[in-house]
Amino acid sequence: MMAADMNRLEQAARVSMSGFQDAEPPPAPRSSHLSLRLGAIALLAAVALAAAWQLF
Repeated sequence: MMAADMNRLEQAARVSMSGFQDAEPPPAPRSSHLSLRLGAIALLAAVALAAAWQLF
């Protein structure tokens, strides 16, 4: 088999596989935003508790 034939076969395989890769749903970016938001709330709650502990 010639190198040009192998290149064409490889290109055809990439083209045929690209359809399968596009069928997967993209990851949801909101899940990372939700975890960041929950982390920020937990951090603020810890700071508020520490401040209240120091006041009393």
